[in-house]
Amino acid sequence: MIKKKPNKKKKMYFDANVQAAIVKYNGSKNPTYRNQIYQQDIAYAFDKLAENIINTFKFSYFDSPFDDVKQEVVSFLVINMHKYDHTKGSKAFSYFSVVAKNYLILHNNTNYKRLIKMVDINDMKTHNKFIIGANHESNLLTDFTEELIEYFDVKIPTLFKKDIDVDIAYALLELLKRRHEIENFNKKSLYILIKEMTHVNTAKITNVVNVMKKHYRKLFDKFYDVGIVE
Repeated sequence: MIKKKPNKKKKMYFDANVQAAIVKYNGSKNPTYRNQIYQQDIAYAFDKLAENIINTFKFSYFDSPFDDVKQEVVSFLVINMHKYDHTKGSKAFSYFSVVAKNYLILHNNTNYKRLIKMVDINDMKTHNKFIIGANHESNLLTDFTEELIEYFDVKIPTLFKKDIDVDIAYALLELLKRRHEIENFNKKSLYILIKEMTHVNTAKITNVVNVMKKHYRKLFDKFYDVGIVE
């Protein structure tokens, strides 16, 4: 009988040790020590993360060579490393994966829009790759919406003091979760659905919507900058 060799587990390039190193890096103010931590424990993980995300999502609208784009992503991760807060429960790998992906999506879309102005509309029909830019933009909004839902799911009880306002906010959130099932997802139809769910007047709904809108704008700005809602 031939004995099967046990499968060796691949060593993760971005594991708990890398996360611990990032926490140490953020906790130190000594430039020499920070540089040492980065070079020994973080640099390879960031480099590999950027490489994998670029290869996975196949971004089409970067004129720069692959290595230059990868270096841009790594630099962006380093610049935003101080924004990672392990006490909020997010894993460093997930956090920086989203940051890197959204950085690439935003810049890919910018390049796509610049290119689209230079191409005749009739020529676009013959190039399926032009659709990719729109798809990345759609993915970005989808990611933001999912994170927005998680944020409000936790924060609603602290944003509103009155029980009725909390009920209205959760009704809004429920509709947002079920947005793909709702055929006519506009303001008028949503107000009607919320009224049916909560039995309140339009003025109360508007007050709650306005509060959530303020948070929406701030969160989207943060998401645009760092690629994640904290």
